[in-house]
This record gives sequence, structure tokens and C-alpha cells, in this order.
Amino acid sequence: MDLFNETLFNGLAIGSVLVLAALGLAVVFGLMGVINMAHGELMMLGAYTTFVVQNLFKNGPLEALFPLYIILAIPAAFLVSGLAGLLLEKTVIRRLYGRPLETLLATWGVSLILQQFVRSVSSAFAIGLVVAVVVGLLVPKFTPRTWWQQRWTPLLGVGSWIVAALAGVVLASVLGGVRVLDQPWFSARNIDVTAPVWLRGSLQVGALTMPVARLFIIALTIVSLVAVTWFLQKSVWGIRIRAVTQNRPMSDCLGIPTETVDALTFLVGSGLAGVAGVAVTLLGSVGPNLGGNYIVDCFMVVVLGGVGKLLGTVVAALGIGVLSYVIGSGSLLLVWPAMPEGLNALVTFFATTSMAKVLVFAVIVVFLQFRPAGLFPQKGRMVEA
Repeated sequence: MDLFNETLFNGLAIGSVLVLAALGLAVVFGLMGVINMAHGELMMLGAYTTFVVQNLFKNGPLEALFPLYIILAIPAAFLVSGLAGLLLEKTVIRRLYGRPLETLLATWGVSLILQQFVRSVSSAFAIGLVVAVVVGLLVPKFTPRTWWQQRWTPLLGVGSWIVAALAGVVLASVLGGVRVLDQPWFSARNIDVTAPVWLRGSLQVGALTMPVARLFIIALTIVSLVAVTWFLQKSVWGIRIRAVTQNRPMSDCLGIPTETVDALTFLVGSGLAGVAGVAVTLLGSVGPNLGGNYIVDCFMVVVLGGVGKLLGTVVAALGIGVLSYVIGSGSLLLVWPAMPEGLNALVTFFATTSMAKVLVFAVIVVFLQFRPAGLFPQKGRMVEA
């Protein structure tokens, strides 16, 4: 029984990470219908932000505050990933609303760009990128408004971003001649984040051993869920988000700034991905390919739970997390050593992380044949829309 409880706790901790990872996607995909394949890379940005914050507090004048760095890394990761998502929405997604295939391909390309960005980014590269983005965003502000109301406006928009990109490339090339600015920040290798002392070790409850880091992840998940639920249900902007989700034309007619709502939704969803990145650093090393390990699971969670349903996201994530851990870790063989020989051979075959995902995916596909709308299907006007 103690082994079963410990297995269940570990599965719950893995499921909590999946809840955090899928929560942001549930906001973006569930509420807006946007297929964001770069969501996993936004998690990666949150993980690398945690690494940077750790290094800032590891040595130097802030060393005395090192035990608190993980607390400060959470809002920092939310801000970095949120701003990256906001930039993605303003530059790419906004031009592709209502075109899911193009959105999928564009965000997949963005995910590859972000992976390579982490592998090769340097100070010169970062400065050039910031200059390119700022120039691209400011061109419409400093050019005559009539230019943007002509038939050739799309060409002007594309041309302005091409010029901005060239300016950034030229600046990065010039600064690349300075050795200090040309050194890469990270590399293709994985990085390790050192947990503060108070997150190390385990808490013993009877015969059950619970790692403190995983308890922290569960607590962080609960706090994030409460915050998102309050934001969507009680805040003014949360009510506006739900209104736009249910009926965009009517919300626009009533004076709700729908474009601002879209941007805010992306910022919140992307920021939550960054918070998930913080949690992932407490489970092991992270690298540029971090997002690929979670993006498919996140979409499975959102679809299984019911598009736009936060409760469904929680139930589906915890269920998938626990089931994947119990099967993939081989714990089921230890919990039930006397299982029939045929079942034992089947469980042994799937007792790896990759094969456990295959089995869970197959179970979800079969389940969706009977309930295509997921565990908690939408009702009312949202379905009609």
C-alpha cells in the first residue's frame, strides 16, 4: 500500500506539471481556437529564464537572496514568456485568425526559430533582434496614416518588416566583431538549475516519502489554477475574454476592444507556459528541445478535457500524468506483482516512457470515438457559435 501511495504521489506531481503546461494552452487554444505549436518553446523560455535568474543570485551582491530566487523566477518567467507570446500574436497570429492550417505551420516555424535562438543567441544577436522588432513595430507609428489605407498596404507591411530585419542583421553583424558581445549565452547542451536548500530533501508522512520540490510544484499548480479561475470569472478583462469567445461580432458592437482582448489572452496563456517552465526545471535538466516533450501531451489534455474547459484540463492532465507515470515507470509491476502472466507481459512491453505515451494516446483516441467533445463538452451559445 505504501508503494502504491508513493507511485500515486509521483504520478500526481508529473500530472501537476502537465496541468501547468496545458493551462496556458487551454487559454489560447481552448478560448481562442488558435493552434500554437510554439507553446512548448514558450515553456522553454520560462525554464531558461529560471536559469538566468539563478545565475544572477548565485554570485555577487544578491547572493544572500539565493534561497528566494525560485520565487522571483516565477513572475520573471511569466513576463518573459508572456511578452514573447504577445509579440507572436501581434506579428504572426493576428494576421492568421480563422486560418488554422496556416497558423499551425507558422507557429511550428516559430518553434524552430526559438529553439535555434536558444542554441546560438549572443549579446550581439539579441541587440540586433530587439532593434529589428522595435523598428518593425514603430514604422506604422511614424509614417502617414494614409499609407496604411491603400491597396498596396500589405506590401508596405511586409516591406517594413523586411527592412527592419535587415537593419537588425546589419547591426548584429557589426556588433559581432566585438568578442565580448559575440559569446553565446547558452548552447545546444542541457542546463541544470540548482534548487534552493529549502526545496531539497523529502517530507516523511508515515511510510510515504514526498520530495519537497514536487510538493512545491503541486502547490504552484493550485495557486495558478486559482489565479486563472479568478481572472476569467471575476475580473473585468476575464469577463471580456469570455464574451469575445462566445460572440466576437456582438462583443465588438458593444465596444469591447477585441484586438486588445486577443493580445491579453495570448499574453496570459504564454505567461502560464513560462510558469510551467519554472516547474520543469525542478524535475531535471532542460534544453532547447524541452518543448517537444510536452506539446503533444498538452494538446491531448486540452482535447480530452473539452475545449475551453479549465476543469476538464485539470482532470485530463492529472489522469494522463498519473497513468503515464504508473505505466511508464514500471511501478504497476511492483504494486501488483501477482498479475496474470499475459497481462504482465503486456505491462512490461509498455513499461517505458515512450511506449507509455503510445498506450495513453491510443486510449484517448478510442475514448474520443465515443465522446468527441471530451470529458466536459461545451454547452449553450459557445457551441452554437
